[in-house]
Amino acid sequence: MANIGYARVSTEGQELTAQLEQLNGAGVDKIFKEKASGVKQDRPQLAAMLEHLREGDTVIICKLDRIARSTKHLLEIVEALEARKVSFKVLNINLDTSTPTGKLMLSMLAAIGQFEREMMLERQREGIRIAKDEGRYKGRKATARALSEQVLELLAQGKTKQAVADELKIGIASVYRIAKAAKQ
Repeated sequence: MANIGYARVSTEGQELTAQLEQLNGAGVDKIFKEKASGVKQDRPQLAAMLEHLREGDTVIICKLDRIARSTKHLLEIVEALEARKVSFKVLNINLDTSTPTGKLMLSMLAAIGQFEREMMLERQREGIRIAKDEGRYKGRKATARALSEQVLELLAQGKTKQAVADELKIGIASVYRIAKAAKQ
């Protein structure tokens, strides 16, 4: 029976330090950590942790949003843990699914978390719509397309697509897209 920790941050610029300290303070035996968006369900370290678990283990996380972003995904993870007789603890809210109260709280919190995310996205869409209406929002600038002439010029000089991408600091897929559009 081991205590297994899982720590995640969304971007490379964020640090895992605070989560690792909390997990170590909770007495975890092993920590799986990664830097990946929570929206992605395909996270290698999460999958590795789930594979590593044995009956009687406990998964410990610092905050609910570190393991899943949607109610559906969270409940899928918890169901998989329960099927394997693995407990689930969330440190910041003192939630423990080994108790009936913990199971109820988890379901309620997951639903509230999903609701909050959907409300945030709705507010974001509304803000973008208002900014567009007022002419303040233009969207993301097309970086590679703005370099189309340079891309075609470098390709005409005989440079490889990878060399062009490296020189202009754009993705190779953009170079292929620009070259294809020029042929049409």
